[in-house]
Amino acid sequence: MSEAIWVKLLDTLPGVLWVAFAATVYFTLRRTIIERMVPRVTAFRAMGVEIELASQLLDRAVTESDSAISASDRSTALGRLEHAAEFLRGGRLLWVDDHPEGNRALIDFFRAAGMTVDLALSTEEAVPYARRRAYDIIISDLDRDGDPRAGIRMLRDLERHDVHTPVLIYTGRFDPERGVDRRIFAATTAPIALVHYVIDLMERARLGSL
Repeated sequence: MSEAIWVKLLDTLPGVLWVAFAATVYFTLRRTIIERMVPRVTAFRAMGVEIELASQLLDRAVTESDSAISASDRSTALGRLEHAAEFLRGGRLLWVDDHPEGNRALIDFFRAAGMTVDLALSTEEAVPYARRRAYDIIISDLDRDGDPRAGIRMLRDLERHDVHTPVLIYTGRFDPERGVDRRIFAATTAPIALVHYVIDLMERARLGSL
């Protein structure tokens, strides 16, 4: 065999060896790569479904509350939900309201995000729930059964039973100039604001800031 042919063979050898090495690595790790990638892709697809459902429920909640929301605010809330999904999933929420049907879209919204949402119609129902179960957040109205301070009275009952779960007030009528009780993390009349507050609290709880 001529010297020129040997030179060409030697020149091509590194490339052949590299292809052989890459093929060996691929076939050796192929199963591991697939096993790791498939759950991740499945999770992304599932999250896409969750976000689409959450988008529809948020729009419904805004419509039912007669509040206004800009396209920018809507996009920001859904973007936060997508990025904070891991913090919300598995969270526990107690919602206290004597008319829960008015909150149905938001209740379904948080459930679609992977949270457990328990409902209580009164303080008498809510306090035993809060004492028996570990909730991440309590959402409550203010006015129940003709008592405009029912929600505030519930806070005192929670304190007496040493329940320190963060409380969000979600109500149709709220005057921010009157201030909020020391046990209230935040109060709002807007669905979009409530979503942000829940995400804030869940992020803090998961990151150990509460």
